[in-house]
Amino acid sequence: MTRLLLLGAPIAVVASILFNVSDSEPPTITGQAAGTGRTGTPTPEAAVQADERAEEIDALPPGLADPAMKETASRLVASAEASTLDWRSQYAAIEDVGDGTGYTAGIVGFCSGTNDMLQLVEAYTEEHPDNPLAAFLPALREVDGTDSHEGLDPGFTDAWRRAAEDQAFRDAQDATRDRLYFEPAVRLAKMDGLGTLGQFVYYDAMVLHGPGVEANGFYGIRDAAMESADTAAEGGDETSYLNAFLDESRSAIKARKVQRDTTRIDTAQRVFLREGNLGLEKPLVWRVYGETFRIT
Repeated sequence: MTRLLLLGAPIAVVASILFNVSDSEPPTITGQAAGTGRTGTPTPEAAVQADERAEEIDALPPGLADPAMKETASRLVASAEASTLDWRSQYAAIEDVGDGTGYTAGIVGFCSGTNDMLQLVEAYTEEHPDNPLAAFLPALREVDGTDSHEGLDPGFTDAWRRAAEDQAFRDAQDATRDRLYFEPAVRLAKMDGLGTLGQFVYYDAMVLHGPGVEANGFYGIRDAAMESADTAAEGGDETSYLNAFLDESRSAIKARKVQRDTTRIDTAQRVFLREGNLGLEKPLVWRVYGETFRIT
């Protein structure tokens, strides 16, 4: 899924699973970002507010940040991003899915054209300079903001897969996912008075659309939803607000030229919302790309 411009500035259990596979053919891994890197990008006001209230917000119940719930969130995202619940199998995944963001790789689809892959490899190389990806850093900086493979081919995909054998690189993927997507999404959702399902909806949207302020970026989608309905923190009905947010997220997906499937909303998140499962409690049953997934 095409992600928008990354902001660049830091914002910081086991379940039984059964699933049935249909004949649909979803993307095997999806890119989440697009944009020109971090230069000159302002931090959204909402992110600033969440940071300013970090101590207050972090004192709230953990919600999606609870380890068991975070594991569930990772499986839910993986079902939409890679048609699997085994999200850890995606550390080594890498391909160009043709969405204009270059190579897409790893557990949330870090992209060579959208700055998050660059941030990941820079952080990993700073701690582990002698790694298979270090030699590609100059090329990653050059292609940032484009779909170009110049300087990456040949060899980059093999280097990524070799790096993914290293636990330190897997840890770096986790840390970059948390810093850029999970932590800011959950913190902002709590600021908006949302429960665990709402926190997941924000996180999935942050991964899917990227933290952009444009109409089809996460913060633009949130702004549009807030024009239609008050958040729970503003005294509004949580379900009504989440429906408005999902409407805006869905519209952003349908406005794309590629990867316009909305089942992660229509037959997954909207199902949980209709069921009144604001706590994202198990068992969970949903469909994405025609496949049925269960977490019990």
